[in-house]
Amino acid sequence: MFGRRTVIGGIGGLLAAPALPAAAWPGSATRPARLSLGDRVGLIAPASSDDEPHHLEAAQQTVRGMGLVPVTGRHVADRYGYLSGTDRDRAADINALFADPEVRAIFVIRGGWGSARLLPLIDWNVVRRHPKLLVGSSDTTALHLAIAAKAGFPSIHAPNVGNRWEAVSWDSFWRLAFTGETPLLGRDGPDPGQPPGQNPGQDAAADRWRTTTIRAGKARGRLLGGNLTVLATLMGTPWLPDFRGAILFLEDVGEAEYQIDRMLNQLALAGVLDRVAGVVFGQCTRCTSPYPGYAGFTLPQVLDQYLSRLRVPSFSGANFGHVSNQLSLPVGAEVEMDADAGTIRLLHPIVR
Repeated sequence: MFGRRTVIGGIGGLLAAPALPAAAWPGSATRPARLSLGDRVGLIAPASSDDEPHHLEAAQQTVRGMGLVPVTGRHVADRYGYLSGTDRDRAADINALFADPEVRAIFVIRGGWGSARLLPLIDWNVVRRHPKLLVGSSDTTALHLAIAAKAGFPSIHAPNVGNRWEAVSWDSFWRLAFTGETPLLGRDGPDPGQPPGQNPGQDAAADRWRTTTIRAGKARGRLLGGNLTVLATLMGTPWLPDFRGAILFLEDVGEAEYQIDRMLNQLALAGVLDRVAGVVFGQCTRCTSPYPGYAGFTLPQVLDQYLSRLRVPSFSGANFGHVSNQLSLPVGAEVEMDADAGTIRLLHPIVR
């Protein structure tokens, strides 16, 4: 995990560079404010519980290492069954931190399960009136998609702050949230082995993150998606945004090939896949059958069956998901994907 010295050292390479001016962006009136060193940011636990106090302390230290000041929600250390407190208490933390004028962004500590239970209890009028960057991944997908549907401002799919923050995650997050850049995310992005801003145009991890073109081409649209399992559970609810013309991004963990097949089929039957302008499938960690002698479809075959027929650009293997050094992605923002290069380019800054 990035300690304070490592993160601040990375920031040091950028302090001399002025923040880029915010360009006009559709919905610019509701863009969150960019982050600055010393800003107060909220910490929430909207899903599974964690009984280890040092995990919370580590999350707080990671935020301090980013040059930010953690403001911890009242109920993050609660426990209610396997959840971090009751639904009403976890939602109350979200409502309070969005309403607090001194809090500039909100970081999720951990995933698991439970964020979707909060959606009817969140005060969406408060959220709309106080646009702030929500940062997290996995189960946080429910909150990202609901913000896109109900509030209309961008958020950031990035490691939960209780997890490891390594070079690629931090570099892409800095460019999205602090400097308001429009980075190229993927194989041709900045070198993750160097401090942010020092080696643009190269990516030393290219051999590690090899993407596979399923259907060639480029497409533009609103970047929407996240964890496939969470997205599939929201089908038929009012908490999903409109996927017409969107760039759909997906990842998952611990799901066998037939389960990925089942969930992609659900998206197909619901008409989601036929509406999108492009698809990016990231990492599917431990997504193989546990049975010896398995002779069914491989994950690449499942993806090809669903995505190659769509006649829109698509690629797999992008470096986001339940992996280290995952990219930070701008959910709800206008992007251009390139299925041949395996990249996603932000078209407009997501912060003002």
